[in-house]
Amino acid sequence: MQMIVEIAERQEQLALNRRRWRDLMSDTALAELPFRIETNAHGQIIMNPPPSGVNSYRQSQILLTLRDLIGGQPLAECPLSTLDGVKAVDVGWYSDQRFELVRHQELFEIAPEICIDLLSPGNTATEITHKKKLYFDSGASEVWLCLLTGAMEFYLDSQPEVSQRESRLGPEFPSSF
Repeated sequence: MQMIVEIAERQEQLALNRRRWRDLMSDTALAELPFRIETNAHGQIIMNPPPSGVNSYRQSQILLTLRDLIGGQPLAECPLSTLDGVKAVDVGWYSDQRFELVRHQELFEIAPEICIDLLSPGNTATEITHKKKLYFDSGASEVWLCLLTGAMEFYLDSQPEVSQRESRLGPEFPSSF
């Protein structure tokens, strides 16, 4: 059996994501929940457990290291509008120039140059491959993964399926946390 999924045009999906995100951000009941909220391509809510203490620590270390090594705008929990709804990028890094394009958006419509996901035990390989594709399709130059062991994997838009030894934008970035 073959499944066919129809994908909306990018501008149509971005408009849907904007409307839905605005609704979700104004919902005070959702704001009180301890979950991370994302949406799918139909605007349906996806709730994920909050990050563990280990991931919270690694996230802060990654943010600080990005700021110290390459400057720009490292941000936690970036809401990114994608063709599959709104995804929360654990850590995003914007150059100052690109950040000016999204600075006043509630929902970022251009991906950070670097999108970093910190993996959790519940993540599947299929899910991570899908998110990497969404991030690259939204304009990311690099996608980094922080594995459960703390090891970093670097993927570049020129070879999105091949893990690299280092980042092109931050070659001095540590290989583990």
